[in-house]
Order: sequence, then structure tokens, then C-alpha cells
Amino acid sequence: MSNFKEIYAERVKELENHLDNLMNEKVKYHQTIIDAMKYSLLNGGKRIRAMLVMGFFECGGKDYKDALNTACALEMIHAYSLIHDDLPCMDNDDYRRGKLTSHKVFGEGMAVLAGDGLLTAAFQLFSENRDNFPAETLVKGLNCLAKEAGYNGMIGGQVIDIENENKQISKDMLYTLHSLKTGALIKCACKLGVIMAGGDEKMMKSAEEYGENIGLAFQIQDDILDVEGDVESLGKSVGSDAENGKTTFVTLFGLEKSKEMVDECFKKAYKNLEETDGNKEFLIGLTEFLKNRTY
Repeated sequence: MSNFKEIYAERVKELENHLDNLMNEKVKYHQTIIDAMKYSLLNGGKRIRAMLVMGFFECGGKDYKDALNTACALEMIHAYSLIHDDLPCMDNDDYRRGKLTSHKVFGEGMAVLAGDGLLTAAFQLFSENRDNFPAETLVKGLNCLAKEAGYNGMIGGQVIDIENENKQISKDMLYTLHSLKTGALIKCACKLGVIMAGGDEKMMKSAEEYGENIGLAFQIQDDILDVEGDVESLGKSVGSDAENGKTTFVTLFGLEKSKEMVDECFKKAYKNLEETDGNKEFLIGLTEFLKNRTY
């Protein structure tokens, strides 16, 4: 896909316009919560999870635009997780993508509620797909979303992270931490695209393995960027992992080995796509984009 960047930018714009329209509600007495939700939800980002939903949905023979609500629901959950992750009781970050974090703008209490609001809004939006998808498909998708975002998914990874702050952790625990905290929603995105498209078990297996490989690569890249990246490109501080004594793939395996691990993950991801039938042109372009990312 020679014009992938243009197509990718167009889809991101469609998604963000849809998110903006979803958050255009005006209320009399509690507008602050909507403003706080919108502030974080529309704070840019690569929208990778949403693009994966739409990519696998398209791969299943469907029009990616019909997966917009599903993709937006996942973006809402991702945004909620970032709001909570930035709180003083978690990572205590002041900036996210070059802008002040939610609690710095709206206060801690409102930031907690903004995260809660986005989480519940995601399930409300997802359930409103009922006119476009069979009930069985919706239930299967909702189950996937709740599981991967829940205590045995993303939240479980955050628990491991909190409980082992300033501790050296084992290789096995590090893999588990990031397969849950970072990888769960990425894997969920791939699975949701297949579920909503009505894909078969073969496609689901390839999508799930692809999500696991991309999720792992994504986290190792983040660890590398925390060493080699720059503040302007990343929109957040660098070197914080070393300052906080965190165990990362770089501290465990070294920089060069970590880069080799990223390459291996992408080789496996490409193989997963080769095993997948359907229109995977966008997914191949997205994989190449992720492989070469510098932010």
C-alpha cells in the first residue's frame, strides 16, 4: 500500500471526528465531566487500537466504517486507562502527549470520574451497535472487551506494576506485566475486528497471535524509546524508567538484544498476517508503520 500514510491519516481523522461528535453533549449542571472526558479522549495519539479493530474488520470482508463505534469504544477504554495511569497515586505524570494530564487540568477527583465516565460510556456505545450486528456477536464482543480490559487483562497488569514499583522483577513477571498492561487491549482490538466481522476460528487464532506479537513489540519499543527517544517527539519525559528504578526489557536484556527482540516480534506478526485470508493490505501497512515508529 504505497499511499498508506494518507489512508491511515484519513481513517484517524474519521475516527476522531466520530469521537468528537459522540462527546458533543451539553448538560446543565455537570458539563465539567464531559469536558474532562473529551479533553483526554481527543488528546491525539496514534489510535493504533482503533486502527487494528478496523483493519481486522476489513480483513473479514466488511466495510471498516461499520466498525467505527466498536473502535471508538476501545479508544474510550484506552483513554480512561491513561487518565488513571497518570494520577499521583499511580505514575504521577504531569504531561501526556505534550499536554497537561487530566488531573493537572481538572483536579484529581474529576480525573478519576472522567476515567470512570469513559469506561462506562464505552460499554454504552458498544451496546448501541445492536441495530447493525446480531445479538450473539454483540455479546461475544462485549465479553472480549470486558475480559481484556478487566482484572485478568489490562487492570491485572497495572496491579503487577504498582505492587512491584522500585523492585527488580523476573523475566517471567515482566512478560506477564506487559502482556496484560499493554498487550491486552492491543490483542483485544485484533480479536474484536474478527468477532464483529463474523470471522472463523482460523482467522481468530491468527489475529490473537498477531496481537500478542505486536503488543510485545510495542512495549519493548517503548522501553527503547525511553532510552533513545526525545521529549519533543514523545510528548513526555524520557529516562523516567531508569530514574524510577523500573525493570524494563532494556534493563534486563540490554539495548541491542531488545532491538533484536522487536525485529523477531514483527517477523512473527507478518507471518500471522500471511496465514490470514482476506483484504490485509491496510494491516500490512500498519504493521510496517509500527515497526518503524519513533514516538
